[in-house]
Amino acid sequence: MSMTPLAARRCRHRTEGLSRAEAEAHLDELPGWTLGDSGIAKTFSFANFHETMAFVNAVAWVAHREDHHPDMTVGYNRCRIQWSTHSVGGLSENDLICAAKVEALGVD
Repeated sequence: MSMTPLAARRCRHRTEGLSRAEAEAHLDELPGWTLGDSGIAKTFSFANFHETMAFVNAVAWVAHREDHHPDMTVGYNRCRIQWSTHSVGGLSENDLICAAKVEALGVD
């Protein structure tokens, strides 16, 4: 899977959030992600628990490298990820960057 412009960026300290229009302008780079009131989210499905946990660990590595951490809800064969930026009270560019990096993992 090729890297999108968002996935090529790095997270940094943010003091301002994104407007809904700014966020929507990037959703074409994030297939399946939905924009909510306070962030973006997507649910990923897997064949089994092992695949789910491998994905969770890959997302944890992305979060660690970017120093930006999602809320994750994990079940046997699924994982829901929600990115938001607490310091800005909503969505920031960091959330879009991390979602794009998760997409670059190539999980269908």
